[in-house]
Amino acid sequence: MTPNTKLKTHKAPLSRAPLPPLLEESREWPENGSGEPELAPEAVESEAVAGEGDSQDHTFTFDVAIVGLGYVGLPTALAINASGRRVLGLDVSENRLAVIRSQQADLLDSDKARLAEALEDPSFMISTDLSLLARAAAVVVCVPTPVDPYLVPDLGILRAACASVVEFAVPGQLLMLTSTTYVGSTRDLLAVPLAAKGLIPGRDVFVAFSPERINPGVDAFSHEDVPRVVGGVTPACGEAAAELLQASTKLVHVVPSADVAEMTKLVENTFRAVNIALANEFADICHELGMEVMDVIDAASTKPYGFMPFTPGPGVGGHCIPCDPHYLLWQLRKARVTAPVIEHAMAGIAGRPHQVVEKARRILSDRNHGISGARVLVLGVAYKPDVEDVRESPALEIIAAMVASGADVAYHDPWCPTAPDGQGGALNSLDDPAVWDADLVILHTRHSAMDIEWLREAPAVLDTTYRLPAGTNITRL
Repeated sequence: MTPNTKLKTHKAPLSRAPLPPLLEESREWPENGSGEPELAPEAVESEAVAGEGDSQDHTFTFDVAIVGLGYVGLPTALAINASGRRVLGLDVSENRLAVIRSQQADLLDSDKARLAEALEDPSFMISTDLSLLARAAAVVVCVPTPVDPYLVPDLGILRAACASVVEFAVPGQLLMLTSTTYVGSTRDLLAVPLAAKGLIPGRDVFVAFSPERINPGVDAFSHEDVPRVVGGVTPACGEAAAELLQASTKLVHVVPSADVAEMTKLVENTFRAVNIALANEFADICHELGMEVMDVIDAASTKPYGFMPFTPGPGVGGHCIPCDPHYLLWQLRKARVTAPVIEHAMAGIAGRPHQVVEKARRILSDRNHGISGARVLVLGVAYKPDVEDVRESPALEIIAAMVASGADVAYHDPWCPTAPDGQGGALNSLDDPAVWDADLVILHTRHSAMDIEWLREAPAVLDTTYRLPAGTNITRL
């Protein structure tokens, strides 16, 4: 069976890694002598059901269904719709759909324009009805994969999404994960349950993994300009997924398996995590040796080869770097395999907000003021500039620790009107931080339109961005 994606698409170039022999049976659905995929053991009893499914003619209402309309899913849905495909966007949150319909979603300006057009387009639909999955030729899962407070992967959202995809799967569909997760998740959460249902990957349905590559708040690269990596649980699955991606991106790189595609994303974000941890370490080293770390990094960045600049800060946030490497470490612990470089980097990243709090405590102490009762203003709580995303933001941990220590804490962030206080309550962003009369200002996130001139007159400023001009009241982290 071939994937039932009837809408014509433009062809994007494919780059292709060599296809080695299929992996061991537990990893793939090997082909028999006729070239057809053999049944996985757990699907043998369902073969008759699968055979009946092969003869069914499914006419799909939608070309693509996107499961999860967050920071990744919504821009993905808009890009695919802009390519001329009929798109169904699904999310379990009615509140999220209301935000989208009111065009209040946190998007780049280019995506805001696409959203306005899509909401007027009859070929674009959003819903909470997961049963509509059966009416889509392709299903793309874009849901969060966070970690819990103990830095253990929380697979609850992904498992639930995949269970719904399997429940409503029909022959001829392409089913693709994009959520960052552990190696083997596409097999475990989609391929095996589908085979048990009688839908054999590579024969009845097509199952693949293509890691998302969305950079919230940054418009340097459009969705179409960012190359996509994809791997299927069989070669035929990879080819089907590549054809889908060709409609909305200029370059598709096909890898030998879904496992390789899953590991690709883990390598990308672990690379960033390790280098950010190294930049933080060099910031501490430069402080001890009496120099500005950004002078060093800026100088090293003049080398046109062999160096990539990473900058220090108060920690890392968002949906990738604080979480993704822990999926790899979690998986390695089961195999009793250590990864000391990654482990040390993630420990350093996790401890960085605590360093901010301790530095703030020392600054206040040097001014003969304890942290208890001190008025501390956090400037910027989003995890990076020009987004309203506070997921895993170090600012939240800093605020919670300050409040727990008895400080009177406030914050200002034009992108984030409210933020949790770490004690079960919430704080509201100050309209004018300059008049709040803070004992200490912690510059956490510097948005592009944020007024910081008033910091020259603040009693004390802790600069965690390492970018403020030097001043007698400025202390680097």
